Amino acid sequence: MQISIGSRLLGSDQPPFIIAELSGNHNQDLNRGLAIVDAMAAAGAHAIKLQTYTADTMTLPGAYRIDDPNSLWYGRELHELYQEAHTPWEWHKPLFDRAREHGMLAFSSPFDETAVDFLETLEVPAYKIASFENTDWPLLRRVAATGKPVIMSTGASTLAEVAEAVQVLREAGCRELILLKCTSTYPATPQNTNLRTLPHFQQLFPDCLVGLSDHTMGVGAAVAAVALGACVVEKHVTLRRADGGVDSAFSLEPEEVAQLVTETERAWQALGQVQYGIQRAEEKSRLYKRSLYVAQNIQAGEIFTKENLRVVRPGDGLPPRYYDQLLGKPARQNLQAGTPLTWEAL
Repeated sequence: MQISIGSRLLGSDQPPFIIAELSGNHNQDLNRGLAIVDAMAAAGAHAIKLQTYTADTMTLPGAYRIDDPNSLWYGRELHELYQEAHTPWEWHKPLFDRAREHGMLAFSSPFDETAVDFLETLEVPAYKIASFENTDWPLLRRVAATGKPVIMSTGASTLAEVAEAVQVLREAGCRELILLKCTSTYPATPQNTNLRTLPHFQQLFPDCLVGLSDHTMGVGAAVAAVALGACVVEKHVTLRRADGGVDSAFSLEPEEVAQLVTETERAWQALGQVQYGIQRAEEKSRLYKRSLYVAQNIQAGEIFTKENLRVVRPGDGLPPRYYDQLLGKPARQNLQAGTPLTWEAL
């Protein structure tokens, strides 16, 4: 199956679709955000994605302080963190316009229904549902009602929650849906990424495409995901991790995004199809397979032995499978060393 987002076709018969997630790595500087868009376009990413919320649409002041010592945001008050990380709504249009100037698609993850209404005014071609919002049924229904393709992450979700979300989206009008395997840890590790879920996902939801929202470091998990059927890969991006930012620690730099685009497409190309036998591209290489050659001068009537008959390259002589049968048999004619053995000589 295929899904169309803007002018881009997505599907197993198309190169993987690479989404660069800007998130809060603009560090509250619009010019930095625009520079990230420029860098991602130069790196070959196919889409830029924002997150559309305000601190007040996400949580209440003083509601929660992150108390996990292993978290990147340990000790931060949640409302304050979202205030730092959010992308001001008035920035969306210049960021989207810059992406479109580069020929990139641009869309966003809305975090409440007002965000959907706002994004509709910007004519986004698709919507992304974040993992933590995939149980927000009112949001799912509002997104589905737009009739646009939906990409939904499935991190920190039970299979039942994913199935319910798919049903809610379908019943509310979503016809084109992509499910992303996601591990909601920041960063994620290769060990908790569990990419073998992808083909199982595809079996469970055959009318959806599948992909990966990847929080691991590097590009290895993404390349492996494409080999297992991922049509979409989403990665957080920045200019330089050393610049800091709420998501910088697990974000890719431009050179790594270029590598991601190249290597995932190579992985997709390498999948090919089930193939046995000799490909057209291999035909000349047949010459270098081994065959039977005369290793010493042989007189007519002389017996073939291990000394005067060898299995060597190139492949101009009889196949090596006849070697044992010919040992002890007489030559029909004189044979000079270096001659490929043929039926006429027997």
